[in-house]
Amino acid sequence: MMGIVFGTSGWRGILCEDFIMDNVRVVVRAIADHLIASGEGHKGVIVGCDTRFMGQRFACEAARVLAGAGVKACLCERDAPTPVIAFEILRRHAAGAVNFTASHNPPEYNGVKFSPSWGGPALPETTKDIEQRANRMAGAPCGATLSLEEASDRGLLERIDPRPAYLQALEEKVDFDAIAHLGKVALDPLYGTGRGYLDEPLKRRGIPYVMLNDHLDPCFGGQPPEPSESHIPDFIALVRNDPAIRLGLATDGDADRFGILDSDGSFIEPNYIIALLLNYLIRVRRLSGGVARSVATSHLVDAVARKHGVPVFETPVGFKYIGELISQDKIIIGGEESAGLTIKGHVPEKDGILACFLVAEMVAREGKSIRELLEDLYAEVGRFITRRDNLKLSPRLEEEYADKITALPEEVAGVKVKEVIRIDGTKLLLEDGSWMLFRKSGTEPVVRLYGEAATEARLEEVMAAGRQFILG
Repeated sequence: MMGIVFGTSGWRGILCEDFIMDNVRVVVRAIADHLIASGEGHKGVIVGCDTRFMGQRFACEAARVLAGAGVKACLCERDAPTPVIAFEILRRHAAGAVNFTASHNPPEYNGVKFSPSWGGPALPETTKDIEQRANRMAGAPCGATLSLEEASDRGLLERIDPRPAYLQALEEKVDFDAIAHLGKVALDPLYGTGRGYLDEPLKRRGIPYVMLNDHLDPCFGGQPPEPSESHIPDFIALVRNDPAIRLGLATDGDADRFGILDSDGSFIEPNYIIALLLNYLIRVRRLSGGVARSVATSHLVDAVARKHGVPVFETPVGFKYIGELISQDKIIIGGEESAGLTIKGHVPEKDGILACFLVAEMVAREGKSIRELLEDLYAEVGRFITRRDNLKLSPRLEEEYADKITALPEEVAGVKVKEVIRIDGTKLLLEDGSWMLFRKSGTEPVVRLYGEAATEARLEEVMAAGRQFILG
């Protein structure tokens, strides 16, 4: 058995290489033992999956392993979005959830994500314990399992449909009556779990919509199921070529990330969506509290927060840190540049479905396109332009990286470094308000370079300086 290592959103691997049934059984047994040791094994566990190859089979096997350990499994009847599973944890007061998903990763991947009883992604101290338990069982039997029939007979298996309760809760968090006046909407669940969630609330109200990629395809059309500009050319073309469409709404494979197209088919970066929604939720919804963003997310969020006098919480990358702040009721909205967000009173987990509908509500109530809303915001708080590049390291550069990142320049592209932030990677704040961030991948020889500035020209200077510093 290969070593089990949990990343920011669980353990992921390539099917038929390390992500095999024996390893899955060991990881699920480790989760069961963790819950029993923490005194929560009696509360039951939600078990779900996204639309990836073998997802339902893995979920059923997980239910058998949990039942064999004496832990009740609440098994989702069909593929379920990650935020829906999080909602169900809280609704049932469950011990947590075992979710088979690799989110937006390419189709050859699958993964196991454990979410504890508070509903957000597991924190490092939890995943470390599960890792250690799993790796101690390497190559050994993972304990008894029960058949699904026997588990059901013993009251250790319940088949559930979490969709109705989640959709009902969504009705309380989104103004669908406003969306009803928006006009035609385009939807793209990218062959994932957003089917029946993005479309159902619109269908109920007779809101016109057109839907793309709404059938099961474990290969996701040959693309990673990520609603980023480079992976949705068919969706962009659909919106661009239909003048009746007011908005394009997309979700990734497990519907925890969002992708937004304006009425002309232009892709709107998630950074800007988070800032726009913060402004909208304070100004129109009158919500109170702070805002959380990851260290890699646009400071446009900070500018909006300053405008309204609310605090900003800067977190490491990984939604668990933002989810914790939601659980503590400290923030109105929390978001990451990688297209994850949630809001006050909702689950402490990324929710692409909610994000899509909040954007639709905002556009409907404001009566303007997203681009117009963004220009209005820029006029009030200033312009922020962001970018991310992946820098591949040679073996020599990878060996030198740790030393290089400790000997930082005093200025970048002619501007002095004002502050260095090391909560996740190395972030250089410059005196003119621009910044850059270096984050090294833990799985490949790549440094992710993030940058932001007030103009395209200045941003290019900052990014060029970052590339030169890392690559020489």
